[in-house]
Amino acid sequence: MTRLSIRDVEIAKSYLDAAAQAALIEALRPVLKAAPLFTPETPSGRKMSVRMTSAGRFGWVSDRKGYRYAPHHPGGADWPPIPREVLEIWRDVTGLERDPDCCLINYYGEGARMGLHQDKDEADFSFPVVSVSLGDDGLFRIGNPTRGGRTETVWLNSGDVVVMGGPARLTYHGVDRIRFKSSRLLPRGGRLNLTLRVAT
Repeated sequence: MTRLSIRDVEIAKSYLDAAAQAALIEALRPVLKAAPLFTPETPSGRKMSVRMTSAGRFGWVSDRKGYRYAPHHPGGADWPPIPREVLEIWRDVTGLERDPDCCLINYYGEGARMGLHQDKDEADFSFPVVSVSLGDDGLFRIGNPTRGGRTETVWLNSGDVVVMGGPARLTYHGVDRIRFKSSRLLPRGGRLNLTLRVAT
């Protein structure tokens, strides 16, 4: 494992080995069955290129009503619990006793991307945001606490873990593109990104 720090964003390269990645995919299968992936809309009505779902007390959703945390999947069911394997990553990289309320799961298929944004729908920014990459490589762009200015990029590979806390908690960030089918972890290709957050 190699540790990088880019603009106070901490990146643990190869945090999960191949066996741990495969085990995590298996742990996520019941989550995806109970809370299927859906295609969110922005408040302006534009469909996002990623598909998403969540696990935990709350799930993050986006539609014409805005960006927010919701207690139920858009289909009406409760969100499933966050798998133990995911919580163990959070506890290890943060050292916190407080567990996350939400594990947002974004699926990036061919051509999917995520524009620069801040994670700011949470009630308390003192808790970090932890991101886990699984599957295809993703070009992660890191900006500034305010819009504009110089940005930097780094390729995130399957098994990498990103921690955005402290000065980096409200840094603008996004995913420019993925290298579709660069990984064999997901048989049909694509990238899963797990984002762990304390929402309340």
